[in-house]
Amino acid sequence: MEEKVVDIKLAKTAKDDDKQAGSENTNGEDLNSEKEDLSKDKNTSEESLENVTNDGDATEQANNNNDTLGSAAEEITSETNQDDSTSLEANTNVNNSADGEKNENKETEDSTADQENDQQEEESREPVAESKQEQDKNTDGDKGKQESVPATEEDNKNTDEQQEQSNVSTTEAKNEEDKSTDGADGGAFSKGQKSDSSAKDAIELQEVQQESFKESTNFEEPIAETKSSPAQEIVPEPSAGEASTAAATEGDLQKDDQQPDEGSVEPEEAREQDEDKIPSQFYYDSSELQSTAKVAEDSGLPLDLLKIHHSFGYDCLKHHNLLMLDANTIIFIAGNMVQLLDITTNEQKYIRSTSGGGIGAIAVHPSGKYFAVAEKGVMPNINIYEFPSLKLYRILREGTETAYAHIDFNPSGSLLASVGSSPDFMLTVWNWADEVIMLRSKAFSQDVFRVTFSPDNEGQLTTSGIGHIRFWKMAHTFTGLKLQGQLGKFGRTAISDIRGYIELPDGKVLSGTEWGNMLLWDGGLIKVEIARKHKKNCHTGPIEQFVMDEGELITIGADGFIRVWDFESIDTADSHDDSGIFEMEPMNELKVGNGVHLRSMIKSVDPEAQSIWFAQDANGAIWKLDLSFSHTTKDPDQLFSFHSGVITEAVSSGVSQLVATTGDDCTVRVYDYSSKSKLCQTRFNSGGTSLLWIPDIIDPKGRTILAGFEDGVVRVLTVSKRDPNDTTPVKRQSIVTNAQLLLKQAFKPQSSKVTSMAIDSKGEFLSTGGSDSTVFFMTVGDVYKPIGFVDVPGPVTHLTWSPPHFDKNTLLVFCANGEVVEIEAPDSDTYDTSKTFRLKNVKMRNATFKSVKSKLRRKEEEKRKEEEMKKKREEEERQRRIRRERGIESDEEDEEKEEEEEQLPPLYVPDEPNSIHCGFYSTHDPNKFWVSMGSYDAGYLYECDFPDEKKNLQLKREDREDDIGDPCQAVPVTDSNDVPIRNITFSKNGQQVIFGFEDGSIRIQSINQDGLKFKPNTSHGDLTGLGPYWTLNVHDNNYGEVTSVATSMDDRYIFTTGTDGNFFVYRLMTQEQIEEAKAIAKAKIPSARKEDIERKVDDIENKDHYSIEVEKQKAEHDRMMKLAEEKKMNVRRTIARLRRQFKKLLESNADLPEHLQLERMEFEMDPEIKKDMERQTAQRIELVRKELAWESDKHQIALDKLKKRFKNELECERITVISIQSSHEVSTFRTSELSEDFYQLKADMVSRQATRMTERGLSRDPTREALLRQAKRSESESDTMIGIGAQDHKKTMVLTGRLGEKVANALQKAERIKKKREARKAQWVELHEHKPPEDYEDPDDIRAIKEAQEHMGDFKLKTAKDYVVPEHLRMNAHKKLNQLIILKELLHEHKYEFNQKVIGLRNKKVRMITDIKGYIQDLVELQKEMPMEQHKPLPTCPDLHPCEVPEKKFEYTRESLLKFKEEMAVRAVNEIKGIDSGGFGGFGGFGGGAAPPPPEPMKQESATPTKIGTPKQIVSSMSVRSGVSVENISSPGKELSVLEQQLLKVKEIRVLYRQDTILKKIDELIRNFDAELRILRHYKFKEDIDLKNADLRHVTLFEELQLLKEFEKSENVLAAKVESKENEKEEMQIKVAECKAKLDAKRKDIDRLHDKEKALYAQFQASLGENNKFAEFLTKVFKKKIKRAKKKALAEDGASDDESEESSDDDSDWSSEEEDSDEDGLDDSVCPPGCDQALFDNTCALREKRLDFEELLAEEKKTADALKKETDTLNRKQKIIDNALSTAEGDLEAFQLEKQQKLNELDIVVTLKLHQVEHVVNGSLPQDLSSTLVFTNNSMVRLQRRITELKEEKTAQRRLYKEHRQQHVRLIKERKLMETRIVELEEQCKESMIQKFGCVVDLEKIETLGVNRNIEELKERIRQNEVTNTNDLQKWQEKIESKKDRITELTRENTEAIRHLTMLLGENKGLEKALDSRQKTLGGEFQGSRKADLEEKQRLIQLVQLQAQEIEALKEEISLLSRKGGHILPPTQPPMPPTPHNRQVMSSNGPS
Repeated sequence: MEEKVVDIKLAKTAKDDDKQAGSENTNGEDLNSEKEDLSKDKNTSEESLENVTNDGDATEQANNNNDTLGSAAEEITSETNQDDSTSLEANTNVNNSADGEKNENKETEDSTADQENDQQEEESREPVAESKQEQDKNTDGDKGKQESVPATEEDNKNTDEQQEQSNVSTTEAKNEEDKSTDGADGGAFSKGQKSDSSAKDAIELQEVQQESFKESTNFEEPIAETKSSPAQEIVPEPSAGEASTAAATEGDLQKDDQQPDEGSVEPEEAREQDEDKIPSQFYYDSSELQSTAKVAEDSGLPLDLLKIHHSFGYDCLKHHNLLMLDANTIIFIAGNMVQLLDITTNEQKYIRSTSGGGIGAIAVHPSGKYFAVAEKGVMPNINIYEFPSLKLYRILREGTETAYAHIDFNPSGSLLASVGSSPDFMLTVWNWADEVIMLRSKAFSQDVFRVTFSPDNEGQLTTSGIGHIRFWKMAHTFTGLKLQGQLGKFGRTAISDIRGYIELPDGKVLSGTEWGNMLLWDGGLIKVEIARKHKKNCHTGPIEQFVMDEGELITIGADGFIRVWDFESIDTADSHDDSGIFEMEPMNELKVGNGVHLRSMIKSVDPEAQSIWFAQDANGAIWKLDLSFSHTTKDPDQLFSFHSGVITEAVSSGVSQLVATTGDDCTVRVYDYSSKSKLCQTRFNSGGTSLLWIPDIIDPKGRTILAGFEDGVVRVLTVSKRDPNDTTPVKRQSIVTNAQLLLKQAFKPQSSKVTSMAIDSKGEFLSTGGSDSTVFFMTVGDVYKPIGFVDVPGPVTHLTWSPPHFDKNTLLVFCANGEVVEIEAPDSDTYDTSKTFRLKNVKMRNATFKSVKSKLRRKEEEKRKEEEMKKKREEEERQRRIRRERGIESDEEDEEKEEEEEQLPPLYVPDEPNSIHCGFYSTHDPNKFWVSMGSYDAGYLYECDFPDEKKNLQLKREDREDDIGDPCQAVPVTDSNDVPIRNITFSKNGQQVIFGFEDGSIRIQSINQDGLKFKPNTSHGDLTGLGPYWTLNVHDNNYGEVTSVATSMDDRYIFTTGTDGNFFVYRLMTQEQIEEAKAIAKAKIPSARKEDIERKVDDIENKDHYSIEVEKQKAEHDRMMKLAEEKKMNVRRTIARLRRQFKKLLESNADLPEHLQLERMEFEMDPEIKKDMERQTAQRIELVRKELAWESDKHQIALDKLKKRFKNELECERITVISIQSSHEVSTFRTSELSEDFYQLKADMVSRQATRMTERGLSRDPTREALLRQAKRSESESDTMIGIGAQDHKKTMVLTGRLGEKVANALQKAERIKKKREARKAQWVELHEHKPPEDYEDPDDIRAIKEAQEHMGDFKLKTAKDYVVPEHLRMNAHKKLNQLIILKELLHEHKYEFNQKVIGLRNKKVRMITDIKGYIQDLVELQKEMPMEQHKPLPTCPDLHPCEVPEKKFEYTRESLLKFKEEMAVRAVNEIKGIDSGGFGGFGGFGGGAAPPPPEPMKQESATPTKIGTPKQIVSSMSVRSGVSVENISSPGKELSVLEQQLLKVKEIRVLYRQDTILKKIDELIRNFDAELRILRHYKFKEDIDLKNADLRHVTLFEELQLLKEFEKSENVLAAKVESKENEKEEMQIKVAECKAKLDAKRKDIDRLHDKEKALYAQFQASLGENNKFAEFLTKVFKKKIKRAKKKALAEDGASDDESEESSDDDSDWSSEEEDSDEDGLDDSVCPPGCDQALFDNTCALREKRLDFEELLAEEKKTADALKKETDTLNRKQKIIDNALSTAEGDLEAFQLEKQQKLNELDIVVTLKLHQVEHVVNGSLPQDLSSTLVFTNNSMVRLQRRITELKEEKTAQRRLYKEHRQQHVRLIKERKLMETRIVELEEQCKESMIQKFGCVVDLEKIETLGVNRNIEELKERIRQNEVTNTNDLQKWQEKIESKKDRITELTRENTEAIRHLTMLLGENKGLEKALDSRQKTLGGEFQGSRKADLEEKQRLIQLVQLQAQEIEALKEEISLLSRKGGHILPPTQPPMPPTPHNRQVMSSNGPS
């Protein structure tokens, strides 16, 4: 069988190897050819070797490209996986290739080994291998040695990788094609769809892998290749490595089919037709696959060191963690195991996970024969177990990356669906029986809780989770079976996490919500939301599960209720309104119990108990429920009770087999672990945090337990037996048992959680530590009495007392912030605790843990590198020694290529100290202790000591200050992956230590006790000599952190608790059993021979060491290379000899005469040779440039990134300007540019301010605006009326004649009186305008009162509880952000301005240096002409320091680079020699690197002074003026004349003066510069102070901003509420103002109508005249109420009842009046004889007007009443709005006060100098200034001065008040006198009127009754209009008569035509009958004419009707005209003939 499989593998891979090794063979052929050229031409050996090297590099680069392609394929695959609609076959292939890489490489090695044997026969292959190895050696040094194995192995490996990558890319291309074709969410590929060769290669590779899998699992019948039917996806089988690990032994395999003959291979066609499956009777060996403990190598520790004894816990918070296997067996997850529990016998069985990473989900097959266990870990498996045999039946691999969240079988049990957790959330559908993936797709991007198959629709699935539900469908498409997903859309329903749902038979889905209602989904949308009646939720809280049982729908809620609903009602539910909610009530419900949180429910599989269910309670219970809902229904039965959630600690008794636990569920439980039973439990009101079983030294019977709780309470509990006859329940104990927990004492030492408790070794003191950073001490006794407490630096994590052998009794306190405190045991009699329990002056010492993990890791790395380098050098030396012994070593040693030194890991120290989880004293030294750290510092156990000044001083002397505070030693925790250790417990015998890890694992290590003076106990020990480890994963690896580890009293049991709610008891081997197992594990070792010991043999340590044959080939290659080198040396000597000869020839040629000399070109034999060499050189240079291009670009990009990060964002680098004559210096601020975000925030701030100003401008009082608009409207109306009157006045005609003169005189008189009265009225108006109202207040007084209220009186501090935040002082996040922006901008501006000053000073220094250099050059020129004794020393020219020009650091030249290269070379040499180079770093780096080159000196040519001329110019100019040459004067050997001596003297004086002047200028420049620098330096000191204060202010503002952001949301809500109420108030005010304005207008209209009515009465009285005998009759006629035709006849039919009642009242009035009139015997409808007809008509007309006025008045009053009612209603609404606004403003003010109080709690830094502090106590400054008040002296003086000012102001105000009061009394008296005078004058006026007119009259009305020009003009105009109208009326009457005649004539004609038409119609009818009887076909013509006649008839009828209407209209018009006040009625005239205009009028009016 093995040979067959190997043959198959070779056959399948040979073709691929031949295809994909093309590049390798090509390279090999190139190498061959190069080697042959080498052997042929010895002169070109160097070039050949270089070409070979280049080819080798090319081969390596090709391999790198292949690797790049592989990584690209993996990236493409990962991107494809993230799309829901893409098949994941590519990812599977990639994973399979990664898993099977090891096996495939092994197969490739076998095949290549055979090929090598064949290739060794060829002679040409040997030089190739040798040259390849030589290249590797020359190019890569030691790396080449590692790669010097035969190249075929590595190349074949690369070939296999290329093959795998091509398969991946082909599969991905196919996936992309399918995705573009159908766009499905997920799918599978069939083998028939893979038509290309790459897909076939992938299938062949799978066949080979599967056959390898068959071989490793010892199948007798080969398993066929993975099925590729349309319903399945091609998924590779597990790799050979996994299969070998998972292989079952031959004895365990159950063979069902016969094995084919060995050596025979079944044809491929037969395999395709007959698809083999995994045998149904095949099982895995679960004992080989289940995870076991990790044991240190060569330790001999047994794997079964711990055996599970019992589990007392249950992970009740995990979803769906309760299933039924049979009638009595339940299954659930317990940490790293699956637990099977028999509910009748309480027997437990356990199945460990195979991965060791935990278990994610479980599921039971519908048949109950199998159950699935989905695990956690790296690529976890799903294991299918058979029940009840518990054999491992199937393993499903590679379904997710890290963990499974849920799994589920379909109803038939043939398929399994699984969904993974983060990060892939992969949904996979398995054909689990064949271990094949059918479909897969990404379920969602967040956590998925469930996946289930539809029970009625086989191809439908549903998933749900955080904020989503998704509906899946397995659909058949033309590309195969696809998985299509549809995401449920919530629509207007709030998004909810969905935990429970159920698929209904018709395809709809019913799901729950977080708030407890049900959602009915149909087609991906919510059809309806279902709630209970009156909008009550179906459950209080989320619905965890839905169950369909016997046609009833059951919901399980987190509120502990189980409700049964009518399925039909739910299935047909629909909402009847827009709310989308359907209301119904459950049919039945069951409340399981109080405080029950149901997670899931499973039905019993017992056929005799169909109504029994088992429920999972998240509060730690398993319930048995009877859901029969009948009169025989049993109450819920709690089968088991466990801890709910985290179990914080477990402690064991020291005298009995008892163990106690406590947890977050507020219970304390006691168990008997020997009998596997729970004794008792007690529940309290707070969660338990720590436990302590009182030692036997205090309680010999071991019955007392101390329990600490989250609220800081410690309770003393006693365990005791219970009287079996006593059935009374114990307080707080829910279950009656044989034992009881009694409360003995309770006290509260901590204000928050009690984290640790400890009792000293003597049993005298109890110490408790809490998260409130305190440690409390109490005396131990029958009653625990408090001593006091001590504050510690941080929250306490662990407490431990010193061992009994220490001299002092001390307590070691470990804190969460890395602090360790040692407290000496306090004496209760020493401290005074009468006022407080805080203990002072307690002896304490502190130590702070210092993180050294980074240092340790660096040292380990350095040690590893040293060992590698040592092995490397030893191997090189051994190889060199072997070659030397064989005599093949060349004379010239190869130069070793320097390797780039790998960078060591950087040092890292956490910003915040890590927490100390646990610790204890070292047993040998009281100054040392051990700690276990969390977070980053995990991975080591540290032994630390308390600070020692002597030791620290010694370290400082040794220049090791960095080592101060380091731990003494660090013991690495091997193979722990740096997982923190949470607990450390020592066994009772002190031989073992047990660690509890954060990942849920426990570790047992032995302790080497040799040399220990004191043995460890349960709480102390020495971890220096730790032995081999034994590690087992116990709790859940993700959330099952080990909270406590304890041992039993005899070390036979170990107890572990975790945060996953599990509590395990393990049996521990005894030490004798462990030693026995070690002895069995050890093999018998034979004794060594003496000669073997004495013989020294060099071992082969390098795994890449040459084989004997390769070493032989290498030696032969070296020999050939030596010969080649000798040949090259000979060639070089020959070339050198020829060069010498050529040089001699050139010299001889030069000695010849020119005409005989040869040209230089003639010596060149072939110019092309030179060109060819130059071309080769250029190509090599280009090749080097290309090779280094990547490195160059890499470093350039890195440089650009560094510049962008650290340099480009800088606005100003730190520039330090140094003084010249002093040590003073001034530096700029290193500032960066303001970011774009800042400018964006500033722009937003400006826009907000502009918006706020606009809103403030727009936000005016709408009520006032409405009133103003109304007033303006009234004024405009009055102005319009006045304008109209004026216009009419202008249009009045001028009266002429006597009447006009009379009228003019009367008008002038009236005008004079009017002007006089108007002047008097204007005076009154002016007087009233100046008169203030009764409630008038002076604005100055109001302003003064407001100022007094703001600045005087009892002001509340901001810290006061009744402080009201003013509107302008209210602060929000936007305002605070604006302050921050302004402050930041001001800071930047100040720094920028100062930097500009410093830069200006630097630039001035540069200019000064340039000037000084020019001056010094001038001095040098001057001193050349001066004698030496007159020379003054030249001043030193100042230079620019590097810190003054930091930008020069980034400038470099070629010279600087070369210099840096030399320095680096020297430094490398020094490092090799061990010489300290004084730093590290590189060019442009930091710390010891090469200093930047000094700035280049300024060129002297450009430094010539511009203002002062050179001395030479001065002297020459002087010589020109004197006419004597200086050179002539100073020429030697010539006697000078007197004039020349004088000139020389003048020259000397001038030169000396010039020298002094230049020196003074230089000194002045320097002094001025230094002075400016000192001034700027002092200015910077002030700027530093201001900027530092600004920075402190910035910090404060930022803290306030963060605080305000927390309040922003609530404040916005309240502000929006206030704003909405204000808007409502404004709108209401506008409405009220508008209603009032309308009401005022209506009142004015009513008054106007009253005036008109009065005027009408006056006109009627005037028309009667005096002594009219018909006055009474006409008055009755005038006042009579008559019935008048309604103006709106039909439109007002639906009038209101009020109108009908009014009309009835009116009718009654009329009838009474009519009766009265009848009684008088006069008919008021007819003018009586003797009465003037005109007067009667006038009275009737006036009566009509009166009635019109009365109707208008009634309507106006009715409208006014309606407006008044509306105004009252609006006023009431306004009051409601005002109350709501006041409430909202009150809430906002309360919130502002709360926010202000929070702001007051922030600390603000105030910088004070000592002399500013005047607060002293007992002559000294107190240490604590927190209670003091910061106040300035100026303010204090001002306040004292203000006291005097206020007294003076008070006196002045009293004086003014007295004066004003006297003035007020005087003004009141004067007002009374004036009022008396006014009354007297009014009486006189009345008497005068009575005397003159006989009554009191209105003078203005009297004036109007006189001559009125307007009235006279109107009368004249009326008369003229009457004449004109009479003439016009006469003309119209004539027209009407003519029209009437015409109408009569037309009517007559029309009548005649109608009669004639009737006759014709009769004749026509007769003719038609005759014609119809004779010839029916000839009736068409007559029928047409008849149709025309009918149309004509119809037209004439319409014309007659129209004419009749016109007649009636004319009659109505005549009647109206006759009633319009004319004295003579017009005669009756015929109607006017119809005209278009009349027709239009009549058609618009209609008939009357």
